[in-house]
Amino acid sequence: MLTRRQFISRMLAMTAALSLGPGLSGSLSPEERLKAAELIPRRKLGKTGEEISILSLGGEATIEQVERQQEAVEIINQALDYGINYIDTAPSYGGGDSETNFGQVMAERRDEVFLASKTHERSYDGTMRLIEESLGRLQTDYLDLYQLHNIRTEQDLSAALASEGAITALEELQQEGVIRFTGITGHKDPELLLRGIREYDFDCLLMSLNAADIHYRPFQQELLEEAREQELGIIAMKVLAAGRLVPGGGVDTIEEALYYTWSFPVSTSIIGTGSLAELEENVELARNFSPLEEDEMLELENKTAELEQEGNFFKYHW
Repeated sequence: MLTRRQFISRMLAMTAALSLGPGLSGSLSPEERLKAAELIPRRKLGKTGEEISILSLGGEATIEQVERQQEAVEIINQALDYGINYIDTAPSYGGGDSETNFGQVMAERRDEVFLASKTHERSYDGTMRLIEESLGRLQTDYLDLYQLHNIRTEQDLSAALASEGAITALEELQQEGVIRFTGITGHKDPELLLRGIREYDFDCLLMSLNAADIHYRPFQQELLEEAREQELGIIAMKVLAAGRLVPGGGVDTIEEALYYTWSFPVSTSIIGTGSLAELEENVELARNFSPLEEDEMLELENKTAELEQEGNFFKYHW
């Protein structure tokens, strides 16, 4: 009997010739890519042992728009050429279009990245259905990281960790080699994620962290400390608060926002990218990064104090 991964591999091989995507290969030679990758700092992804770039490519913004596929593919290829090796997506981004656009590049460059996606289903059956759809769109037969997506309520967490919940699917998929590592994500309530990582032995944690975080339901305190003690791979998101922090939200520049987050013991931060110009700016900032001093971080926190609801809007409304 075929394992789930063998079945998926066979189906992908049968459909690969039907791909209608634009030209996929990157613009740099393997030697040039290696040199470029050395310019972006890398950190260990917790107990996974993987080394990943501090700047990751998120699957929203341009990349989740299938009608802009050519532009999305250019951004993805260029990111890989620059040495970004962590990709984050989810089936809910663009209704699957984000995974589809990534898949156009993964068909040729899968071995260059640590590929992460998510399940927003809380049940075993729902998650098994969802991952097969994701793998098909991504044109791969495995994921490096598969995560419980957007844990917002007690019901979300309890259902996902139940005996017939999504976590049972993740365990089975891991045993079969369809996924390598497991994770949990959330940006609303750090207490729920704290309970989650204490109740289950995850490999990674995806959490919000920006210069306004400290002012309301901070993720950077007990949750971050627990994740460090467990040696989880810690992935930061909402660094710019979907653009609300910069400019006018208390932080003056993207450099300040990124450097604040990278100054914490996180493995990487996920940034949505709207254009090649934005990608190039973020890459240059990553190449030149040096940790902020404590007083510099405090200054940024003070600047966001009066506008903390902008920087934490997802905790209030999502």
